[in-house]
Amino acid sequence: MPGVLRSRKNGKSKRRGPVAVIDIGSNSVRLVVYEGKRRAPLPVFNEKVLCGLARGLDSTGKLSAEGVEMALGSLHRFAALTEAMGVARIDTVATAAVREASDGPDFAAAVKRQCGLDVKVLSGAEEARRSALGVISAFPGADGLMADLGGGSVEVVRLEDGQPGQRATMPLGSLRMADDFGGSMRKAQPVVDTHIEELDWLGQAEGTTFYAVGGAWRALARAHMYHTDYPLHVIHSYRIAAKEAINFSRFVAELSHSTLERTPGVSRQRIVVMPHAALVLRRLLEDSGVDEVVLCAYGLREGCLYDRLSAKRRLRDPLIEASRDVSRRTGRATADGETLFDWIGPVFDDETAAQRRLRLATCELADIGWSEHPDYRSEQAFVRILRMPLVGVDHSERAFIALSVAARHSVVKEDLRERYAGGLLGEAEIERARATALALRLAYTVSGGVISLLEQTAIRRKDGRLTLILPEHADILVGDVVERRFRSLARAVECEAKIAYEPDVEKAIA
Repeated sequence: MPGVLRSRKNGKSKRRGPVAVIDIGSNSVRLVVYEGKRRAPLPVFNEKVLCGLARGLDSTGKLSAEGVEMALGSLHRFAALTEAMGVARIDTVATAAVREASDGPDFAAAVKRQCGLDVKVLSGAEEARRSALGVISAFPGADGLMADLGGGSVEVVRLEDGQPGQRATMPLGSLRMADDFGGSMRKAQPVVDTHIEELDWLGQAEGTTFYAVGGAWRALARAHMYHTDYPLHVIHSYRIAAKEAINFSRFVAELSHSTLERTPGVSRQRIVVMPHAALVLRRLLEDSGVDEVVLCAYGLREGCLYDRLSAKRRLRDPLIEASRDVSRRTGRATADGETLFDWIGPVFDDETAAQRRLRLATCELADIGWSEHPDYRSEQAFVRILRMPLVGVDHSERAFIALSVAARHSVVKEDLRERYAGGLLGEAEIERARATALALRLAYTVSGGVISLLEQTAIRRKDGRLTLILPEHADILVGDVVERRFRSLARAVECEAKIAYEPDVEKAIA
């Protein structure tokens, strides 16, 4: 019936130019270009070149000549790429190798002269602070220890309620130790012990979380995933109990080179450094007394971006911001996560703050599968969200969002759920995800996907009854499909179903 429900346009936010960080490390030189200055920055280009600037640094005091030549060539390319991409701002930072080498200033000057890039050589304390900010940006309110293991050094920071505290930098980078000690753990052990024992404040983090940053530790976690047959191969937010991490680190540190070569998930580039990375991790865990290890994909580069955000923007939830960004890129013009969230809200009158937050992220992502083939929408949405570069969410929460969005299209087969997310959700979470999916399906059916139309309808839950409130004379909108889906939702939340037509919906729901 024309005029029963009125649509409104859903405007798109203005986009700004991309930003970039060039990280000149001891082992690699990397360019990451991000979509823009966002609370949850999304990389749109990521390239790493293994230059080995720190090769021989401890014996010569200088950067590797071969590494310098390779790095300058890579930085020329990076400068040209960022110009072509229209990058609005580039942060070029150098860490331990350039900081410690006697010819580090000459290298920075050459980069400026030849590539037009201003290199900021970070002190150990500043490198630690920015790495900690990267972790905090991914885990707001993080409490415990952050450690970022690079090629030339490891930065350790005490995190307290989302703020960086005491910090230290130690010359225990994985490449440096492999260079100095080869494969000898016997020689490396006393050096590692001496440095870590000097951090008498590590014990302040007892019983908290250890946030692990760095490629060598990510490789260690990936090996653990294969070792335990973990279903979701997403490193960020992967959790290992501290005792298990200590035992596994000891196990890896004792493996031969040939055995590591045969280990699934371990790249050739990481084989040489993994035993040393395992040794440093084990000693930090033993001395700190933390309860668990959480892998973090964010570090120095993301910390550089977070450092430039306003205080107001830092307070935004990275999960919700990332979900909204994804929706703006891939959802229909009629998508409207907040309206959808408000409309289905009364169905879930018993949810916690954490569950409410996940429901909001779910509503923001609810329409990402709209353009997929109808037969595969559910499966595509499920796998896509499980593997999406989201932060501020753990693996079980990620699985909940994925299942909720996928099941709004069609039932997610149990074998698919087990293959990709087996064991990540308990029965209670699965049932809540199913109810969320049924609410989303009803909303899309009532509105035809034009979510703003929901503002002229309502759903209410009271005294064991779920009521769908529609404008008077809108009964033409309620066909068999709407009625069946509404009753399915009511049954899922153990309510009686009722459809009511009101002359004034706003007054009826006030």
